[in-house]
Amino acid sequence: QVPLVESGGGLVQPGGSLRLSCATSATIFSINDMGWYRQAPGKGRELVARMKTSAITDYADSVKGRFTISRDNAKNTVNLQMNSLKPEDTAVYYCKVDGPYDFSWGKGTLVTISS
Repeated sequence: QVPLVESGGGLVQPGGSLRLSCATSATIFSINDMGWYRQAPGKGRELVARMKTSAITDYADSVKGRFTISRDNAKNTVNLQMNSLKPEDTAVYYCKVDGPYDFSWGKGTLVTISS
């Protein structure tokens, strides 16, 4: 079981910001792409952002320009900075080790956007 420790979820008003973090082991982090996915109530799980070990990024159209994914190689963490949050961003956000050697999900952290 790949260790993944997520943090940073919570309740924020529309237009606000949150920062999610996900830590894993150095070995896992150094050889795999990392991603953030989300699952809104009644919907399927979808990609939010992904960052390869090469630093190439991929974002869902719905979050482009508002969310930024980053990797902290010193701390073996992948972060998701979320700005200009909207009610439709409300979801459980999952960190994922996104291959090519490991594919593991975190337990998820709840993000609620509401006034």
